[in-house]
Amino acid sequence: MKATKILGMVIILGIFLSMPLYIGAYWLHVAIISLFYVMMASSWNLLAGYTGQVSFAHAAFAGIGAYLSGILAITLHVPPIIGVFIGATIAALFGFALGMLCIKMGGIYLSLTTLAFSEIIRLIITNEYELTRGTMGLEVPNLIGFYSKPAYFYIMLVMSIVFLIIIYRIIHSDLGTTFRAVSNDELAANSLGINVVRVRIVAFVISSAMAGFAGAMFGHYLLLISPDISSLGQMFLVLAMTIIGGMGSFVGPIIGAFFLEILSEYIRIYGEYHVLIFGVIALIIARFAPSGIMGIYRDKLKIKWKEVS
Repeated sequence: MKATKILGMVIILGIFLSMPLYIGAYWLHVAIISLFYVMMASSWNLLAGYTGQVSFAHAAFAGIGAYLSGILAITLHVPPIIGVFIGATIAALFGFALGMLCIKMGGIYLSLTTLAFSEIIRLIITNEYELTRGTMGLEVPNLIGFYSKPAYFYIMLVMSIVFLIIIYRIIHSDLGTTFRAVSNDELAANSLGINVVRVRIVAFVISSAMAGFAGAMFGHYLLLISPDISSLGQMFLVLAMTIIGGMGSFVGPIIGAFFLEILSEYIRIYGEYHVLIFGVIALIIARFAPSGIMGIYRDKLKIKWKEVS
């Protein structure tokens, strides 16, 4: 079974590495956006899926990372690659401050506080025209000194793989076990000597840093950062990708990111109705497969195993 998994991963990696050779520029652009959402959905899943903290500030952290990296590159001429790491660090600090402020509340109070924080960030970005250019968007330099979609694709692919390796190592470590313990039964975890607040803040900071990094990378790819990157619409899209793919599973957000991004390209002809279509899909998944696409896959495996045994 392990050899089969390794072979499958090698085949998938080979398909991705050769993708610029057989798809056009438009679908390569879609693939790059999908990889951005893989990073966003997987890092949000680390927070919501493994510690049970539903935060609506994830897109705001991506906006913080993107705008900070872009502003540093424009005003102080900081190399974009350094600006990306600075943006991720500042996003982590914001995550730490927000976590210290509201993590003890938990539940609906955490969600409402992060929702308010997200809107505050969006309003600041929109109204600080001299610094962010508001709704006109902030033009930023590219990441590598020249603009090449294949090059950006490989950069985003490598960073997505690095993200996934880090997340995989975390969820299969003692820290990941602690995350799940806090999510499953907070009182029981506390009785075993686990500092629940500290564990939640650690998860919040890691997730925030990843979102800031992903946002900064994506901003330098687009060359134009707008307030949409930190909007609630962006946040709900990340949430939908995670839930439809399978929240609480490692592979689920990856599947959800590619599925919804590719689907959105096909239903773009319906204009604003594509949001309604996403909502209908999410409702169907929630009704018939609460564990998402990965839940359907696991259920089928169980049925096959029962037939064999």
